[in-house]
Amino acid sequence: MLIDTHAHVNFNAFKDDSDEVIRRALQSDVWLVNVGSQYTTSERAVEIAERYSRGVYAAIGLHPIHLETKLVKIKVDKEEIEFETREEDFDYEKYKKLAQTSSKVVALGEIGLDYYRRPKTKTKQAEFKEKQKQTFIKQLELAQELNLPVILHCRMAHDDLITTLQHYNNTTIRGVSHCFTGTLEEAKEYIKLGFYIGFNGLIFKKVEGLPNVEEIIREIPLEKILVETDCPYLSPPPYENQRCKPLYVKYVAEKIAKIKNLSCEEAAKITTRNARELFGI
Repeated sequence: MLIDTHAHVNFNAFKDDSDEVIRRALQSDVWLVNVGSQYTTSERAVEIAERYSRGVYAAIGLHPIHLETKLVKIKVDKEEIEFETREEDFDYEKYKKLAQTSSKVVALGEIGLDYYRRPKTKTKQAEFKEKQKQTFIKQLELAQELNLPVILHCRMAHDDLITTLQHYNNTTIRGVSHCFTGTLEEAKEYIKLGFYIGFNGLIFKKVEGLPNVEEIIREIPLEKILVETDCPYLSPPPYENQRCKPLYVKYVAEKIAKIKNLSCEEAAKITTRNARELFGI
């Protein structure tokens, strides 16, 4: 058994066959957490989870890229889908109500900081960062109130994100740093704060400017690792340039097992246990 701890079958890329994709995953003993990026996709994640008695869960939250109208298109990787963003302000009570509509909501996410596409002037940059930080803090507060873990998105902002989390170090905040692209030292800091580290198809790619992911995986305990796909993005070999699916999480687990010099069964067992413990599933 495996758990894809970060899927987006609730996104438009799966609008025509989401149930078929999920059915095939469940038949192969792959469970999944569909993760929202704003209210509409969060709501869809909950709706999808409610259609299944077991194995399909939801996370709800406002992704930092959806705070700015000028971020017109996002391209995660050279083969990825571009999509337009719609500006949204975080409505605490609206998201709280959504979380309380279903026991299948197992996390707040994905939330965090993203400084990759920032304004050119220093004044605008400061405003841009402050808006993201304040929205992130509000969502951390909601996670505390609801006693839910958080799924973190972070791009070029680990220092600020870790500093923010340190402020909550003596609280109930827990979660995972998803699609980890930080350094080994940053990974250790997240772990020190009680977080897991999430890896996906990015571990197969050599990305200029990013740390050596294999080194990080070797150095941190498997008991603090989660596997994910981030589907429809970041497809692993042999499906590069194709839409990623939850089923492909097995390739991520196999790669981690190889790096750790473990059996695939052991990697699957431990990462599944980690996911169950974090999300209460």
